[in-house]
Amino acid sequence: MSGLDSHLEGWEPAPLTTTDALPAEQAHALAVVLDIEAPPAAGTALPPLWHWVYFQEWPRHEQLGPDGHPASGHFLPPIPDRRRMFAGGRLTVTEPLRIAEPTLRRSSLSDVTVKHGRSGEVAFVTLRSEFWQDDQLRMVEEQDYAYRSGEGPAKTRRPSRPETLPHSTAAWQDSFTGDPVRLFRFSALTANAHRIHYDSPYTREVESYPDLVVHGPLLALLMTELARAGSGKSVSTVDYRLHRPVFAGDPVLLTGEPSDEGADLAVLTAPENTMATATVGFA
Repeated sequence: MSGLDSHLEGWEPAPLTTTDALPAEQAHALAVVLDIEAPPAAGTALPPLWHWVYFQEWPRHEQLGPDGHPASGHFLPPIPDRRRMFAGGRLTVTEPLRIAEPTLRRSSLSDVTVKHGRSGEVAFVTLRSEFWQDDQLRMVEEQDYAYRSGEGPAKTRRPSRPETLPHSTAAWQDSFTGDPVRLFRFSALTANAHRIHYDSPYTREVESYPDLVVHGPLLALLMTELARAGSGKSVSTVDYRLHRPVFAGDPVLLTGEPSDEGADLAVLTAPENTMATATVGFA
């Protein structure tokens, strides 16, 4: 056995249980960052994916690696010179969480797979979490992460910043441009210290990206919020995938097309590239 498989052999972290009071202040702060005028109040339903501003982990500064991520953690695989990418996930809401009510989260390792591609080995790790309120299972989430060892291949550089939005005939549309201030605030709100979101010299010189990287979770949230606003319905399932990085200053078009089962959403940039996609179902 060689490569990433040798490092992952026998890695079986035990399930982990954590709690959070879901105070309304975090939901209000996220609403401000997303430019939502009417934030949800205490006792009301927490919108889908908004739980990302809760259950935060804040390691000591000395426990962070050179990239800003924790050097070690309960569900971080023992891969040398680890580089992490958020690949996507799924969420099923049986009943929405209520803001300002005690909530229990039970997390466990769901799957670990090593794949070999043109760019080398990648370990895909899936983390499963259950969310409970009043002794009832309210929500189940799976998150997919991709891990490499070492610096890996050089990133594809953006030849020029797109100046216009792509054309779309989708029923729901909105535009978004990630700027450094919004990225910094979202990083702080989600306890994400990865330097690619706020440290331009590091992003260019070490990770070989052309500019600051817009958070994948932020793109997933924007797609889900477009579905909520466009349909006026409660979202019960979300299945999202991140395909290509979006960079600060790049205008993107959020699109949504309703269907009988729910809606299909995407993040598009010019030229016609699909950066992220999602499928949602309505309650």
